[in-house]
Amino acid sequence: MKKLGLFLIAVGLLSVTACTSTKLTSSWKTPDARLQQENKIMVIALVPAKERNLRILMENNLVSELKKEGYNAVSAYATYGPDDALAKGDEKAALKKFRNSDVGQVMTIAMVDKSRERSYVPNYGPYGYPYYGGFGPYYRGWYGSMYNPGYYQVNTKYQWDTNLYDLKEKKLIYNAQTDSVDPPTAYRQAYLFAKQIVKDMQKQQLIAKN
Repeated sequence: MKKLGLFLIAVGLLSVTACTSTKLTSSWKTPDARLQQENKIMVIALVPAKERNLRILMENNLVSELKKEGYNAVSAYATYGPDDALAKGDEKAALKKFRNSDVGQVMTIAMVDKSRERSYVPNYGPYGYPYYGGFGPYYRGWYGSMYNPGYYQVNTKYQWDTNLYDLKEKKLIYNAQTDSVDPPTAYRQAYLFAKQIVKDMQKQQLIAKN
């Protein structure tokens, strides 16, 4: 019984992990693109004004991860504050703003969607499926679930689009799309996002592994 209890707890934890995730869905870079560590990278999160705290966290976490790899990254919010034109989500204005500065690349993190999805969670009874402890308990779990319907849950899903522009070349050199489902906190979402992006940039050989 003790082993069964531990097994069910493990299944429950796996279910929670499966529902709460941040994952990369697609990415690409231009051929031969590679960042130089001495070039300044301006990181800008383009989010609604009411999500200011999330903007700060998204920028700070990505800046922190890039700095760990030896890159000269800075946060747009930390540099210019909340009243700059970037907060309005105008990517073209952002690029124009930095063309005559010491910034070499601009990385934008745009929240392209935030939605709530309703999904049905079936009830598998007290033992779940599959059950390997004998037919009797399995049957009781299955039979009981017939009279205990499942339930609906609402998940919050964020979709992010990340672009990296080279100001000298005047072109887009990297793009990544990520989804975050039911992040437990804004910090956790920003932390996992930054980890995913830097890991992918290394995989794409855009930045070197430290």
